[in-house]
Amino acid sequence: MFRVSHDIQEHIPQAVRAICDTLKDNGYQAYLVGGAVRDSLRGEAPEDWDVATDALPTTVLSLFPKTIPTGIKYGTVTVMLRGIAVEVTTFRSDGIYRDARHPEDVSFSTSIAEDLQRRDFTINAIAYDPEARKFIDPFGGRRDLGRRLLRTVGDPQERFAEDALRMLRFFRFMATLRFRPHRRTLAAIDPPRIRNVSSERIRDELSKLLLAKLPSKTLLTMHETGLLQEILPEVAQGDGITQGSFHRFDVLHHSLQALDSALPRLQLRWAALLHDAAKPMTRIEDADGIHFYGHDVEGEKLTRAILTRLRYSRELTEKVALLVRWHMFPIHSRSTDKALRRFIRKVGKENVLDLMEIRRADILALGRQATWAGWTHWETLRERLVEVMDSDATFAVSDLAVSGHDVMAALDLPPGPAVGAVLEWLLEKVLDDPQLNQRTRLLKLMQSYEKTPLVQKRQENTYQ
Repeated sequence: MFRVSHDIQEHIPQAVRAICDTLKDNGYQAYLVGGAVRDSLRGEAPEDWDVATDALPTTVLSLFPKTIPTGIKYGTVTVMLRGIAVEVTTFRSDGIYRDARHPEDVSFSTSIAEDLQRRDFTINAIAYDPEARKFIDPFGGRRDLGRRLLRTVGDPQERFAEDALRMLRFFRFMATLRFRPHRRTLAAIDPPRIRNVSSERIRDELSKLLLAKLPSKTLLTMHETGLLQEILPEVAQGDGITQGSFHRFDVLHHSLQALDSALPRLQLRWAALLHDAAKPMTRIEDADGIHFYGHDVEGEKLTRAILTRLRYSRELTEKVALLVRWHMFPIHSRSTDKALRRFIRKVGKENVLDLMEIRRADILALGRQATWAGWTHWETLRERLVEVMDSDATFAVSDLAVSGHDVMAALDLPPGPAVGAVLEWLLEKVLDDPQLNQRTRLLKLMQSYEKTPLVQKRQENTYQ
């Protein structure tokens, strides 16, 4: 059990105090609730603040000059004060949840205890009166904080039936707070219920979970309940897929070890988790051992499908797909500088160090023996890649000492694909020999390109 701090006054911003004071001065109750109270008791400064009150939404709108009717149907008004957005919500009790997300109707209340009763977990069902410096904690949330125990308010079956996303939130809090699950709450997980939840809501919870310090243990518990199979079946299918003597773990456990080892950036965590996701579908075993030919190529496709299904942005999806595709990159610590330049050109300079991070996580996830065997080579390769990228080497057409206008003038070509083809050809030459990237040398080099059959044919077509 760890010590729960009861002095949360130091964390409360002046704007939040002012909102509570305004409500109190006008004869209404005002309590801090939710994650802000939970995090303050844990000694952490909250990012968001929520106030619960018996004032009706219309009253809240009238009491503050700058408001947003965020969820007025459910009693929530966002109050803007001194640069801070604070959600002020009227005490309420919820009706029947027919869509496993929203109550069919809500009833406004004057009781903070009744309001706390509708919340998901005991650690989120603590209210604090900043004026009276008094806690309202009818469900033992502070005790559960001290025990690092995560359990629902009341019957877990009812809480999860009301909003199926609470099952995933349960695991997210386990990972981010590093709390242990209450046995009865864990037993109430009913995986098929998550099918009623939108992909966007699942995505947001997964993003927070994956950025926890060590999310693997929680994901394994999710797998044991069957929830991982519902949300990420491609990952769950790695359970029991052996990889041969070089690997200490099967595909699932190796991927989770890599996830823990990756830096806490969302694209890196996703790439680490999915880098071997295609191994179950590419596994073959013969006299020479176990092989996963093409799992990187198939993994790229699988990654796009997974992240698109979860409604991630195209930018993040493409980034993670690239990292999965090239996590088996063909260069090593003894590769020539020419090979390193070509690799940087192929994957993009902006992706090189991220790929090295995925490789680092992959090495660490192999096990201690493999880690030490590959560590020196990894460090040497990274140093060489950084050195090449910091040099004057050219990796993109835009870095060439000539432009498309120079190509059109020198070869008498109109704007079009032929110009780009010449620039790409020049870039290939410069990748082999960086000293060629001088205007006079490139203009001279273009003359030899002009004599190739491809250019002659394009020029003939241009003048017909």
